[in-house]
Amino acid sequence: MSELVVETKDLTKDYDGTTVVDGLNLHVEEGELFGFLGPNGAGKTTTILMLLGLTEPTSGLAHVFGYDSTREPLKVKRIAGYVPEKVGFYEDLTASYNLLYTARLNGLSDEVAVKRAGEVLATVGLSEVAGHNVGTFSRGMKQRLAMADLLVKTPKLAFLDEPTSGIDPEGVNQMLDLIARIAREQRMTVILSSHQLNHVQQICSRVGIMVKGKMVADELIGQLGKKIFGGAKHIIEVKLVEITSDVIDCLKKVKGVEGVDRSDDLLRVNCSKDLRPQVAKAVVDCGGSLVEMKIQRYTLEEVYMKYFTEA
Repeated sequence: MSELVVETKDLTKDYDGTTVVDGLNLHVEEGELFGFLGPNGAGKTTTILMLLGLTEPTSGLAHVFGYDSTREPLKVKRIAGYVPEKVGFYEDLTASYNLLYTARLNGLSDEVAVKRAGEVLATVGLSEVAGHNVGTFSRGMKQRLAMADLLVKTPKLAFLDEPTSGIDPEGVNQMLDLIARIAREQRMTVILSSHQLNHVQQICSRVGIMVKGKMVADELIGQLGKKIFGGAKHIIEVKLVEITSDVIDCLKKVKGVEGVDRSDDLLRVNCSKDLRPQVAKAVVDCGGSLVEMKIQRYTLEEVYMKYFTEA
């Protein structure tokens, strides 16, 4: 069983009488690429700040690699890295010098710092602009430099807060590929906070959905639809020459069918898996005439919107 990297128990944060994080119970295992999903203002950033020991919770507990984030924040910061949504660098200094500064703050010798800065710039694809002032960099380049800055101290855990914000589509794909590659090669646990559904879905294996300070879902991406829609992971739409009660009764008896609903001239068969062959056979065996059949799968966006509207 993997080591538990992040654990919170009833973690709560109030600001001026408003609860922005409400009784959060979060568990992230070593090696996971966890997607922390929710609209702006859901409480994601506040949660990250509490885990890093940068703000104290009103109540509850937060632990990172077993360290209490409130009582042992320096120990947490030694093993965890953070890329905020708004990255800040000394723009009149070069990329290399910015990284050297970070390395020295983390206690690295000049010799090790120079070597490490060169390595991480190569990792993020910025070697050719190492001597350029950061003020000349695009938003995407600064985000890659932020990843390099994080890697300087070789963290075991990385918190990435909206790392694709403000980047063009090509840059987004490059950033997501970079994050996934670094997590794999560095064997680093990553918590990726975002409100962009497709970005989370692209690289994360598990996702937590946060709405109005509450964690309303915490599942493997493939299990979210199954959980929220009552076990029905797929919907098979069946169009018949004529819809009869006999056909509906036959479909309900197919193993794995969770329910059958009529919508105008269609039957919507809710299934735990793709049962198109079994559904087609049941229709024919009951004397029905099949005109068309197609399957729908729940997307992360549909799941997210259902949680959001019901929260």
